[in-house]
Amino acid sequence: MQAERVAAGELERLPEIVFSDRSRLVEGVRAYGLIVAMWLRSTMAYRASFVMTTLGNFVATAFDFVTIMLMFAHVDALGGYSLPEIALLYGASATAFGLSDLALGSMDRLGRRVRDGTFDTLLVRPVPVLAQVAADRFALRRLGRVTQGLVVFGYALVTLDIAWTPLKVLMLPLMVLSGAAIFGAVFVAGAAFQFFAQDAAEVQSSFTYGGTTLLQYPPSIFAKDLVRGVTFVVPLAFVSWLPALYVLGRDYPLGLPEWVAFLPPLVAGLSWVLAGLAWRAGLRAYRSTGS
Repeated sequence: MQAERVAAGELERLPEIVFSDRSRLVEGVRAYGLIVAMWLRSTMAYRASFVMTTLGNFVATAFDFVTIMLMFAHVDALGGYSLPEIALLYGASATAFGLSDLALGSMDRLGRRVRDGTFDTLLVRPVPVLAQVAADRFALRRLGRVTQGLVVFGYALVTLDIAWTPLKVLMLPLMVLSGAAIFGAVFVAGAAFQFFAQDAAEVQSSFTYGGTTLLQYPPSIFAKDLVRGVTFVVPLAFVSWLPALYVLGRDYPLGLPEWVAFLPPLVAGLSWVLAGLAWRAGLRAYRSTGS
């Protein structure tokens, strides 16, 4: 709580920031960095607390993979996939989601701000609103989730016998970074929905936290309608399933062609365009609580 008060005190100084004449995107990135820096300073003021909460985050998320390992104590394969293969799916999706959650995880607090009227304070500051919402209460402890995902990802790469090619090597950072961008777009779109629903944080979580849990398992164990939904409606399949299956040399679900594995950057860009439009529509539709 003391760390939050320190950051809140610095946040009140944001109206003093004068932006030069530049694009809204550059302004937003700069504002986001300034707010994040404030929260980082407040976090580092209590380093022992930071270390403990980060370790706690690491351990708590590690239980997801422990559950998978317990399954393999009784079976040799799950949906035709071995433990190292599922570890690759798990590591890719967990790392991508962890990066997005670190950068934009505070977006799910928007509904609370709309309900209690504190969102109005963000509108009067000369700072892009999306940057303020995204950086609000930036929690560096979420690095624990990213680290845990990277550990499982590394285990999979060391254990699997993959015939490496330059394209497969390139696919590893491509799917993690593109996957993080896709999850980020889902965070923003979910926040935009809260302008209308106001109490839809759980709906948003079903696509973000629920989405990463879904992607930790192979597509072969899910119904085809569900796989179609996360491929063509909410494109979470491009986070890890499709690029990871290319690395593993596995057949794609729904008979998709091989080149779709290289679409995650394009899908991420399109997702952000749609999320941006949804955010602008939600912001225009916002009406103050009047309190």
